Amino acid sequence: MKKMKIGKTGFEVSRVSLGTLSIGGESVWGDSDDNESIRTIDHARGLGITFFDTAPVYGFGRSERILGKALGAERSKFIISTKCGLVWDITEGPIIYSRDGYDVRRNTTAKNIKREVDISLARLGTDYIDIYYTHWQAVPEFPVAIEETMSALLDLKKAGKIRAIGASNVSKEHVLEYLKYGRIDVIQNRFSPLDQMSFRVLNPLLLENDISFHAYSPFERGLLTGAVDMGFVVRPGDARSAVKWYEPARRREVLDMLDSWKPLCEKYGCALAGLVVAWLLHQAPNVNVDAGSRRVKAIEENARGGDIDFDAADLAEMTKKINFLVDKYSDEAKMPL
Repeated sequence: MKKMKIGKTGFEVSRVSLGTLSIGGESVWGDSDDNESIRTIDHARGLGITFFDTAPVYGFGRSERILGKALGAERSKFIISTKCGLVWDITEGPIIYSRDGYDVRRNTTAKNIKREVDISLARLGTDYIDIYYTHWQAVPEFPVAIEETMSALLDLKKAGKIRAIGASNVSKEHVLEYLKYGRIDVIQNRFSPLDQMSFRVLNPLLLENDISFHAYSPFERGLLTGAVDMGFVVRPGDARSAVKWYEPARRREVLDMLDSWKPLCEKYGCALAGLVVAWLLHQAPNVNVDAGSRRVKAIEENARGGDIDFDAADLAEMTKKINFLVDKYSDEAKMPL
C-alpha cells in the first residue's frame, strides 16, 4: 500500500483509509455484524491500511468501541481519527436530526469538546487520539466562534489527548478562520468522481498550507462500486435517499459509464471500487481516500485502488466520461484532463 504524509504531522499513513460509518449500523445502514466488522478491520491491517477513521455518532458509540476492540494492544501501530461536535447525550445545541430514538445536536463549544474527548478515549481504549476532527461546523441558531473551538482543540493537543487537529465538512472560509488561530493538518469533506466541488474549491488552499484532503463518500453510497443495479429500491430513510445519482435517469447513465470501465478492471486487476479509489488518488498528492467498509471483500476491493498507477490515456478517458455526467447534471466545475 502506498504511503503519504498527513499535513505537517509527520504521520505516514496508507493512502487508503478505512472509514467506519457503516460499522456503526443504525437504521440508515441496516444492522452490522460486529464480528464481521472486526474481521474487516483485521483484514485491512493485513492489506497495509494503517489509517482508521471513526466518530462518536457512528452507531452512537458503537463504531468507536468496535475499532478500539479490533486494534487492541497494537493500537500504537496505527493512526486513528475521530470527531467531536455531534452529540446526543446532552440537551445543549440545536437538534440536527433524530434517529433510532436519539436527538442529535450540533455543539462545538469548548466545554463540550473537552467533555467529548474523554468519552471517545474511553470507548477507543486509548489515551490519545491521533487526529481529532470537528465533525460539523457551528450553525447560526447556535453560534460558536471557531476561535473558541480551536482554543479547546489546542488545549487538548497541549495536554497530549490529541496529536493533530482536523476539521470536517468545511468551506474555504472555515479553513481560513481555523488557520488564524493555529495549525490544522487535514480536512475531511465529500469527494467522489461525481461530487467534485468541495475538492475543486478547497484544494488549492490546502496545498498552499500543506493540509491533507481526507475524502469521504467516494462511492456515492455504493453506487460507484457496481453493487447497485436499476432494480435496487432505495427505501425511505436509507442513506442513499439523499444521493441525487440514485434517481433513475441519472443512475442509468452512471451504470452505463461503469460498464464502459470494465475493461480497465481487467487491465489493472481490480474491481470498480478500486478504479474509483485510484482515480481520486490521481487528482492530487495530498488526497487520502476514506473508503468505508464493514465486509472483508469490500475492503479488499477498495484497498487495491491504493496501488494502481493509471496509464495517462486511461486516466484521461475516465475523466472525460466523468466530466460528461457532471457537466450534464450540474454546474459543478469539471476535473481537468
